[in-house]
Amino acid sequence: MTDVTSAASADDRATNGPFDESEANPVRPYIDLGGIKILPREGLNLRLEVEEQTKRIVAVGLDYADSTLQVQPFAAPRSTGLWEETREQIRTQVRQQGGRVEEREGPLGPELLAEVPVTGADGTNGKRLARFVGSDGPRWFLRGVIGGAATADVDAAAKVEELFRSIVVVRGGTPMPPRDLIPLRMPATPGTT
Repeated sequence: MTDVTSAASADDRATNGPFDESEANPVRPYIDLGGIKILPREGLNLRLEVEEQTKRIVAVGLDYADSTLQVQPFAAPRSTGLWEETREQIRTQVRQQGGRVEEREGPLGPELLAEVPVTGADGTNGKRLARFVGSDGPRWFLRGVIGGAATADVDAAAKVEELFRSIVVVRGGTPMPPRDLIPLRMPATPGTT
């Protein structure tokens, strides 16, 4: 049963995205961030999330349609994907933090809808909704965390899901252990080499 599901989602991914570099349209004007390429669009703001100690880029934040989409590309084994195992880890993590999480079938395949405890700047405690989505590709795994309007609003959700599907993952040929973050970098400034 698992093989049929993963085969179906893999076929859908190759057709509808997120795409492997070998599947992407080479003439589209992507923003090259190393491990991923983003298709620019009206109203999209891009943020690079940097690890304090190492100064390496660990995630890409995309603000779009009154929502946020944080993405991270990881190396994956040739034979199996990481999304099923990653969902279990996220479920455990959210529950340990005192949050609630439910798995559901979404437009991007299996996803987690989580209510995560947060502490506001004023010290008050609250909850934040987040959707965890993922896609297994050839030797890579792309994880996304959706926040804001796209957790509840159907139109915003459709726009952010399309944004996630338009991402191109550049795995590269360098051997990497599974679950290692595929290196991300600052986009090149136009006019420089």
